[in-house]
This record gives sequence, structure tokens and C-alpha cells, in this order.
Amino acid sequence: MGIYVNPGNGLFEMARFSNIYIDKSMLIAKMNDVYRTEKRFVCVSRPRRFGKSMAANMLSAYYSRGCTSAALFSGLKIETDKSFQEHLNRHNVIRIDVQRFLDTPKMLPLFMSEIEHQIVSELISEFPNCTGIDSDSRLKNALDQIFIQTAMGFIFIIDEWDCVFRAAKNNKEIQKEYLDFLRGLLKGSEYVELAYITGILPIKKYGEHSAINIFDEYSMIAPKNLGAYFGFTKEEVRAQCEKQNVNYTEVERWYDGYRLGNLSIYNPKSVIDVLTWHEFQSYWTGTETYEALKVYIDLNFDRLKENIAIMLGNGHCKVNTRRFQNDMTTLRTKDDVFTLLIHLGYLTYDKDHEETFIPNQEIAQEFLNAADDTGWNGLVQALNHSEALLKRTWALDGTAVAEKLSGIHSETASILKYNNETALTCAVLIAYYSAKAYYINPAMELPTGKGFADVVYLPKRNVNVPALIVELKWDKSANGAIAQIKKNAYVSWIEGYTGDILLIGINYSKKDKKHTCVIEKYVKESV
Repeated sequence: MGIYVNPGNGLFEMARFSNIYIDKSMLIAKMNDVYRTEKRFVCVSRPRRFGKSMAANMLSAYYSRGCTSAALFSGLKIETDKSFQEHLNRHNVIRIDVQRFLDTPKMLPLFMSEIEHQIVSELISEFPNCTGIDSDSRLKNALDQIFIQTAMGFIFIIDEWDCVFRAAKNNKEIQKEYLDFLRGLLKGSEYVELAYITGILPIKKYGEHSAINIFDEYSMIAPKNLGAYFGFTKEEVRAQCEKQNVNYTEVERWYDGYRLGNLSIYNPKSVIDVLTWHEFQSYWTGTETYEALKVYIDLNFDRLKENIAIMLGNGHCKVNTRRFQNDMTTLRTKDDVFTLLIHLGYLTYDKDHEETFIPNQEIAQEFLNAADDTGWNGLVQALNHSEALLKRTWALDGTAVAEKLSGIHSETASILKYNNETALTCAVLIAYYSAKAYYINPAMELPTGKGFADVVYLPKRNVNVPALIVELKWDKSANGAIAQIKKNAYVSWIEGYTGDILLIGINYSKKDKKHTCVIEKYVKESV
């Protein structure tokens, strides 16, 4: 048993027998399916605290000849899979945590040679009868010799593969040298039985092309068939909440919301923390990575601030993720920044509609912290006024709502350039920020009856508040907005909703810079 070659299973053992453990062992079956096939190169990218290292430790414990792990997998789902016994502790594994070799910036010029030296030294001990290998051998040459003489291949498990791009984010020469090192080690090598690499970012692109094109990539934008292994599912979290006697509805509000295909996923670290401490708060602590992103947010590419304000109001924003270069420095547009934030876990992605949004209350709190630090004081003040505005809405007090909306407009004037109806929509979303505690994400331009309602808020299940249908006007009248809701039968889309429904008409007059608001309770017989 070595540190890098055929390691033990101690790290997985600690996770397996922790008080809170959720079985993700069927990931092994997915890897067994691609073992020694053209699809054997797997790159999984997901944010920090999403269980990357635990998954790598599990795979290492399962495949490595350096340990005996049957007892660790006893009772787990993978134990019943037909491929389980075939591969259990029967393979040579090379397990690398790249971050271990980059403790300080001084290690950057030397870390690749140090990786090679450490692994080659262990290979010499593990395969003493193989000739043509010494301490000065290149790693690829040593593996070639072992394969030629023993016909034994290797499974590579590389964790934090992309930390080089964070530690040397402005050093293109080291980045390219590192990618060349990985390409030379893995591409075209028959000794590679499986290569599983994991990090925060997908594989770095040069122009429009991947620098290592042998890998199938599974990311927060394109999880493919591995989405269930990126975090905790609703069913898994609900079962743990019952076991730990924690309110699932509140856990859902705080930590749910990452969209991976058709799945909704939770950040494992946050869930484990709230189940352990029984305190609802943001367990997502600030990092140097996010501090650096504040610089790009302040550049305000393509009205980036306004879009973030929309998302803080539970809105969604269009994003083109295809031009992102998979690094933290080549950020030229709003789309680049949003795509990076998706990979970092600060936003999530709806692939069907090509939209991004803030996933949950925990991350919204982090954006509010960022707003405080970047001089968006008006936005924070506006959001703080939101709860009062929502209560006046429920009380049918249109005058008070208009007054508070005008105040929010004034407070956010530096962010929202009031020159069109889109800006008015943004202001309304900010004004109803507190609605996220009671309503699902607002539907924008919802097709209803004979037209499109501007904003519709539907209550969450088991929350006794009225549904809201909002129609916005620009230099017209709030009464006209109400009339349009009725004329075009916007209520028809939610006729099946059995609770109260409020019709809200809002107008902004550009001439006198005032908002007016009319609120009516919907009476079914009157339409």
C-alpha cells in the first residue's frame, strides 16, 4: 500500500461511518460501465463542498489492490450490482490530489516533476521485478515498462485537477505545460484502464477547442447521466431530515435549488451542517475566488448588476455558456461571468431555457454580502423594505405599494437605468424579494388566456397566501393594467388554484417619475 500507488481506504472509511452518510456508491457502477472502453476518460467538475474528494476516495477504496474494502461497501447499493465483485480491490490505482503538491506558490515551477518523482518511487517499490525503471525515469516511461512486462494497467483518480488554474491563473506557460503533461500521460496510452479526474472547472479551452479532447465532461451545466452523484437529491435529504428530526420544508427553502437536468440537487456540505447543528444559516463561507469575482461584477459587463438584481428578486436571466474558456481570467462578457458563477456554485443553470438564477436562500445571502462590499447599499436597503411592501400588497393597499415601490426605485437608481419596461420589471422583482419565503420562483411573461402576464407569483405548497398576477404599464395607467388582466383572461392559467388571487396593476410615469398601483381581489364570477 502506498500514498499514491494502490493507496489504502482510510479516508473513505471515515466518511462511510460518519453520523450522516448518504450512499452514492452507484457511481461505481457507472465507472465500471466505461472501464477499458473508449469512454474511460471521465472529467467531473462541480463546486467546492459538493463531495468531489469523497467520491474520489470511494472510487480509490473500491478499485485499489492496496486495501480490502468489502466491509466498507457492505449494505450499500453497489453491493448488489453485477459488476461489484468483478472489480473490487483488483486494480492498480494511481491516486493524485494535485492540491497536495501546490501548498505554496513556490511549488508551482516544480510540482509536476515532484508528482512524477513521488509516484515513480512508489512504482519501483510496488513492482520490484520490473526492469528499466529508476528514480530518474519519467512517469509515462515507467508505466509503459510496467505494462509491457506485466500486462497490468492502471486506474487514474486525480482530484483537484484544476487547482493549477487557480494557483497560477495568470501564468499561461505553466497552465499549458500542465495540460501537456496530462495529455502525454493519458492520451493514447494502453495502460490507462480508467481515468477519473475531478475539479471545479471543466477542462481548459484554447480558443474553441479543449486542450485535452479525450475526456467526456460532466459539469454543473452538462451533468449527463451523473447528475444524481453531484450532490444530495430531494429524496435523500428528506429521509435524512426525518432521521435527524429537522424541518425539511425549511431545509428546502435554504439549501435546495441547484438544477442538474431534471434533478434538483442540494449542496452536501450545507445539508450535513444543518442536520448536525440544527441551525438555518449560510454555511457557504467567502473565498478568495469570490472576492476576485467582485472585481468583474463591478465592471458591470452588459448591465451585469441589473441582472444580478433581477435574480435576487427570484428572476431568471438568459446566459450563453458555450463561449466560456473554462478559466478564471478570460472573462469578457456577462455570459462569461455568469458561466463561471455556475461552475463555482453561486448560480445554477436551466438548460431547457438557457437561463441562470440564484438557487436558494443560502446563496442569496452571499450575494447580499457581496452587495454590501461592492457599494450596492441602495439595493440592500431596497430588499430590506420588501417585506413591508409584500404585506401592504396582501392588504390591498395600492397607495402604500406605489409609495414603497417609488422608494425602491430611488434606492436602486444607480443599478436600474429607468428607461424601459424591462427596468420596471426588475424594480418589481426587487420590491417583491421577500416573496421567496412564500412563493415559488415568479413566472415571467407567462402565457395566460389571450396574452402574457408580466409576473405571476404562485404560493408554495402549504403556504396560505394569495397568488399574485402583476401587469406592468409604462406611461399609461394602473387601472388600464387591471383591465388588461381581466380582458385577456390572465387568471385562466391558475384557475385551478383554490386560494385567493390578487390582480395587481402598476404604472410608471416617466414624466413625473411616479408609480401608481391598483390591487383587486379576484372574484371568479366577475370575469
